[in-house]
Amino acid sequence: MSGASSSGAERGIVDGAKPVRAGEEIDAEKLAAFLGESAPLEILQFPGGHSNLTYLVRTPDRELVLRRPPFGNRVKSAHDMGREFRILSKLGPVYPAAPRPVAYSEDESILGAPFYLMERVRGVILRGAVPAGITLDPPSMRRVCESLVDSQVALHAVDYEAAGLADLGKPAKYIERQVAGWTKRYRDAQTDNVPEMDRLAEWLAARTGEAESDPSGTIRAAIVHNDYKFDNVVLDLADITRVRGILDWEMSTLGDPLMDLGTTLSYWIEENDPDELKWLAFGPTVLPGALKRREVADRYFAKSGRAPRDLRFFLVFALFKNAGVLQQIYWRYKQGLTKDERFASFNVAVRLLALRAEAVLNEGL
Repeated sequence: MSGASSSGAERGIVDGAKPVRAGEEIDAEKLAAFLGESAPLEILQFPGGHSNLTYLVRTPDRELVLRRPPFGNRVKSAHDMGREFRILSKLGPVYPAAPRPVAYSEDESILGAPFYLMERVRGVILRGAVPAGITLDPPSMRRVCESLVDSQVALHAVDYEAAGLADLGKPAKYIERQVAGWTKRYRDAQTDNVPEMDRLAEWLAARTGEAESDPSGTIRAAIVHNDYKFDNVVLDLADITRVRGILDWEMSTLGDPLMDLGTTLSYWIEENDPDELKWLAFGPTVLPGALKRREVADRYFAKSGRAPRDLRFFLVFALFKNAGVLQQIYWRYKQGLTKDERFASFNVAVRLLALRAEAVLNEGL
């Protein structure tokens, strides 16, 4: 295994699924009939993720991944399975890291909600810790980070018109809509008084015009993933420094790629960051050899050929948006629409992200 040592057993290294959580079961018989399978299906659930639910579906001769909206979903437009299926169908031929879609259904009589299935991309996902059986030395960790950045650069370089995705979004005034939209979503789901979030919303709204302008005069519109981070990246088991697949395309659209970069940086926790931030880590970015946030930005600009810019606005917005996402999930938990105990402390995480955003205002990346 290039850049890593392995115990020799793939089991436990490749991202695994677990028994389905109570209350999130799906009808195996109806799904088998939809797939035309006569043999019983084995259905497990991937435990990660806080939005759409993701299941592993095993038939006698293949493995598929099924995606469906969360139970108790309140925002239909945020969980559009047909849209996600279409994006993967169009993106796959021009961006190899996109998983291959297999089937889609909007018939809610099957599983209670629209859903789609895609091929399973087998590989390693580096979440909060490196899986047992893999050891990353500092040079390998650096190459993993560089590959992550380079795959994002490659996505932003895709000719979305040639790919048939020109109608994926509206790049004009994208930032303005994002700031207004996530401010409203946060307030609609608000449960606690968090003054920092109110201050951030005001700061962002006052600076959207400046962020929309491009001093270089070039068009910045690109396909943006909108949740590009380590735990959505599948790495090759044979070469841990190579990206095999990118997951979770539910929020992808056309927009400013610096907003996408800001999202990536918002998840990038460094060794010297406060301990409470490390609780929110979505990858092993604190390991020796990992790029720093400034190095991530520098590599992105160097590889993309885009003119370097002050990323403070984009990082602050991303942290604000992440807080809004967690607030929506916490609202569902408080309403009893999900029993997942991972969400019980998300109100604390909302304030932590808001405090981090205010620190960025004063200190930069």
